[in-house]
Amino acid sequence: MKALAMRLTLSFAVTFASLAAAQPDTGISGVYEVVVGTSDAQATSLYFEQFGFSKKESTTLSADRARQLYGVDSAANVIRMQNGDIDAHGLLRIIEWQNGLGPGVGFAPAETVGQRLAVMRTRDIFRLHDIFQDARASGEPWFATSPVYDDLYSMTDKGPLNVLQRRVGVREMAVYGEQFNHVFYQRYGYSIPGYGTIGEHSPLQTSEFTHHDFIIDGDIEAVTDYYESVFGLRQEAPATLDGEWQPGPKAVFDMAAGTSHWYVGFVSPNDISGKLKFFVARDRNHVRDRSTEQRMGYEGITMHTLWTPELAQVHALATEQELTITPIQDNEFGESSFVLHGPDGSTWQVIKRKRARQAPVTELNFTPVNN
Repeated sequence: MKALAMRLTLSFAVTFASLAAAQPDTGISGVYEVVVGTSDAQATSLYFEQFGFSKKESTTLSADRARQLYGVDSAANVIRMQNGDIDAHGLLRIIEWQNGLGPGVGFAPAETVGQRLAVMRTRDIFRLHDIFQDARASGEPWFATSPVYDDLYSMTDKGPLNVLQRRVGVREMAVYGEQFNHVFYQRYGYSIPGYGTIGEHSPLQTSEFTHHDFIIDGDIEAVTDYYESVFGLRQEAPATLDGEWQPGPKAVFDMAAGTSHWYVGFVSPNDISGKLKFFVARDRNHVRDRSTEQRMGYEGITMHTLWTPELAQVHALATEQELTITPIQDNEFGESSFVLHGPDGSTWQVIKRKRARQAPVTELNFTPVNN
């Protein structure tokens, strides 16, 4: 197990080193915040408290200021929430619009274009599955996939498995709702320090957001190129074809027999967590497109944020790439920032910040544990 963990770490390190020369050094973070539009900030914040988030700051936004920042003609109340002490990535921003544009992508099939999912680690995935199944039985619009096991990194030793010789891997599931889509995962037999921290403060024993799924459309390599050339993120590998023959994608994305999608992932050189994962259905004729309702002013996950100490550099790179961006200006929390709309349909706010209070982990290590 230790030898395998070392091989995996070295493999990732070599891959990152080979890509580093092509990336600008922007100091960019992993995904800092998930931004969620809602009609009831109090109810939404109470919901996320169950997953270990607590309010860190709040403010208001006038209609004029919202129009300047986000192109939304509505006043708003804004809450920033954080899970435990993790402040480099995995936070949540809730925006309650007074005159919102509508329900957004809403309760929709898993691979609907415009769908966004936020991923967190848990200690008890079956408990979460029971909770959302109970909520569905009570009439709430939730759809939870069954937890499925996969040995993602081929870490289980060969030979017969039993009480003494146990499998190593991860069990994961997705939960689709009206305003928010979750992916939960539980590890067996290993840990990754700095990637999914669960504290006793979390009632449902869940961590900060560790990575993020984006259902998009278009040529996946072309529309996501700016994550490398502008943000300075590292593409983990060339785009690959996943499909229903794989237990994880089949369950999480509720994939029908004979379906597949293209996948590509990005990670910050400055934080192993806050990863981005993008998916494009191979057969697009059978996929709904609600991407026009996946933008600020609507309900649901409508924006993500990043932070960097080199804001002007990132803004200049975005200008060179002729991306759709706003001027650098203070956001509702008084942070120097700008908003970018990418060719993949995603909206980003890039925030100037010197450093996180709790330094992020930058080296990926797999550590064996006895469970």
